Amino acid sequence: MKRRTGAIALGAIAALVLTGCSGGDGNGGTEEGLEGRGPISFAMGTNDAGKLQPIIEAWNEENPDEQVSLVELPQEADGQRDTLVQSLQAESSDYDVMALDVTWTAEFAANGWLQPLEDDLELDTSGLLPATVDSATYMDTLYAAPQNTNAQLLFYRTDIVDEAPTTWDELLSYRDAADAEDLDLLIMQLQNYEGLTVQTTQAINAWGGAVVDTDGQTPVVDSPEAIAGIQALADAYENGDIAQRTNGFTEEQTNLAFLAGEAVFAYNWPYMYDTATSEPTSEVGDDFDVAAIVGPDGPGASTLGGYNNGINVYSENKATAFDFIQFILSEENQRGFAQESFPPVLASIYEDEALIDEFPYLPALQEALENAEPRPVTPYYAGVSRAIADNAYSAIVEGRPVDEAVADMSSAITSATGN
Repeated sequence: MKRRTGAIALGAIAALVLTGCSGGDGNGGTEEGLEGRGPISFAMGTNDAGKLQPIIEAWNEENPDEQVSLVELPQEADGQRDTLVQSLQAESSDYDVMALDVTWTAEFAANGWLQPLEDDLELDTSGLLPATVDSATYMDTLYAAPQNTNAQLLFYRTDIVDEAPTTWDELLSYRDAADAEDLDLLIMQLQNYEGLTVQTTQAINAWGGAVVDTDGQTPVVDSPEAIAGIQALADAYENGDIAQRTNGFTEEQTNLAFLAGEAVFAYNWPYMYDTATSEPTSEVGDDFDVAAIVGPDGPGASTLGGYNNGINVYSENKATAFDFIQFILSEENQRGFAQESFPPVLASIYEDEALIDEFPYLPALQEALENAEPRPVTPYYAGVSRAIADNAYSAIVEGRPVDEAVADMSSAITSATGN
């Protein structure tokens, strides 16, 4: 009875997700404000808003009649989302352009809160990294402009590893070398939270599987490929190839352990490169490098992070809003993101030799991004993520048979999406 009650609760939450659909052109947009010009607001979490301040200042200098005002949202992601949702449910135009976590884009689009980027607002995406465009696309329609991105990398000790492994089995083959140095072979984020969803979806995608179908609702996680990806993590954890203490690791625990010289390999976001090279207490010094994460036959499928910029469907100045999100995608501004260790979405930036000299991890990050996949593109992401993390934890950390855990994961996704 307890599990049935949980399913009902998840179904109720799913039913509430899509309550804000506006009348419009069938894709959630409206014709109102399409040609509107004038001052606009740009809303972004305070934790990253500073990186947009120089861009806003440059825009305002060039466009004195169409000034952009920065509105800083709460630091925590949940607080940012709650603030935006409350405003949009009230059909408010308070936030003309919104920096959305990539996982929110489908939800906001499904609710009719984002103006589709088509027709007069069609965005040229030809120079953007394809995976970032996928993250901003829902039901074959582009609803936001990718702003910046991120992908996990494989960090490795160059004093122990001569050359970065290119497959999962090659990585595991360094177990004896790790044991000889009394080090963990591989560390990653296996605490039961969003970080575990990232690790799990990376494995599922790298082994050729997926979590949900293109409709954003139907679970497909019970495919042989998806099961094989989770099984690879479960086997490596059981064998100790993935350090078992990582069942309590977040990104920061991974960062601290690698910097302390406690592991040969680590999966983490690029920020760890900066901490490893700048933190005076780092034990690894210059004896490390980065590569793309690995899959069974080559580079793995990193899970994307980053922001997408959506135009509020209720904005009265959509023409200005559209020009501003295009301005953010200029080569100069995207290069500025790279210099702030805020990975850009413009593909050409990753081939800038001057930037590569300054940030040697860029080629590895480019390879990772070229093979990356967005997190499940679904308007029910919170429930889907919870279903993934809970059941992956039971399989990887607690030793539950993977096929059983995946069956429950599929059922929980069905409940979360109201399918």
